[in-house]
Amino acid sequence: MSRVGLKPISLPEKVAVKLDGRTVIVEGPKGQLDFSLPDGISLKNEDGLVVVSRASELRQHRALHGTARSLVQNMILGVTQGYVKNLEIQGVGLRAAVKGSDLDLSLGRSHPLLHPIPAGLTVTVVDNTKIKVEGIDKQLVGQFAAEVRAYYPPEPYKGKGVRYVGEHVRRKEGKSVGK
Repeated sequence: MSRVGLKPISLPEKVAVKLDGRTVIVEGPKGQLDFSLPDGISLKNEDGLVVVSRASELRQHRALHGTARSLVQNMILGVTQGYVKNLEIQGVGLRAAVKGSDLDLSLGRSHPLLHPIPAGLTVTVVDNTKIKVEGIDKQLVGQFAAEVRAYYPPEPYKGKGVRYVGEHVRRKEGKSVGK
């Protein structure tokens, strides 16, 4: 039994949840998001509460029940508060800048890396080393931040690279001279 899926979602003010066939549309102050409900999962909007339910006790329906509820909850949070991921670049000569609709990364390679910024995201760079990714879609914000980090993950010897703010990197001891 999905304990997550059984919890009702309370709707904040200024947020509207509509069901168009199998598509859930969430509108709020920051924008609009939509999501297609999987087969066997249904949604009811009643008295400021959204309830996600499943059609049967099949394994697939039970597996998707909590997931669908979490995705709708994330959409509601996204259109009210939005999501933010902060990245920082550590290392001499490593920097970033926003150029038009691309993020220009200079990460010690022979060429600059131009990573396109998807529609719906706002990317700002402060001090050439701090990257702030903002948007209403949790998956899109997280995916973009992960792709940028993947260009140069923090290495364990000097700690250089792109990391999330507050991320702990385990450092290794360097070579030791011994007999």
